[in-house]
Amino acid sequence: MPNAAFRFLLAIALATLPAAVPAQPVESRDIAVSVVRRGEMIDVDVEFLVAATPLEVWSVLTDYDHMAEFVSNVSMSRILRQADEKVEVAQTSRLGIGPFEFKFDNVREIELVPLREIRSTVVRGDMASSAFTTRLTPEGGVTRLTNRGRFLPGRWIPPIIATAVLESELRKQFGEYRAEILRRKALAAATAR
Repeated sequence: MPNAAFRFLLAIALATLPAAVPAQPVESRDIAVSVVRRGEMIDVDVEFLVAATPLEVWSVLTDYDHMAEFVSNVSMSRILRQADEKVEVAQTSRLGIGPFEFKFDNVREIELVPLREIRSTVVRGDMASSAFTTRLTPEGGVTRLTNRGRFLPGRWIPPIIATAVLESELRKQFGEYRAEILRRKALAAATAR
């Protein structure tokens, strides 16, 4: 149960929330995001199309050592070990809520099914538990990306604002993935000429 000082700070954060949830850029408005809180557990569904091949999408989603360069809420990401189709990745990410910033350090075990699926589970860190599956499905000249999972935060996140902020952050994050996919695709096309 939060103490009185924390409740006061939370009230300030709630009062400033509109400034904390920026308007989404046009290119990310078509990214469908659902965040549903079920008790302490949080279920997440993300889905969108990107005008790229599964290989082009895969190369960005699995570029763990450079992820902090193109995903703004990731401040550190590095591969700790890799064997066959399993990767262990350490990441530090941030979540801003009003004037507050929450930092999360986690190590994820990732199972890769090349060009089709990425299964990620937190094995240690600030999340009590987290399991996500990202699927890539080719549809003509585009790829459908779906990301579904559930996590249990290792610390208290205010329930009244958590879903709105998480939806906004996820839409922004996946918009940044898509922008990087398209940037690399355009760069490859330009250098192939």
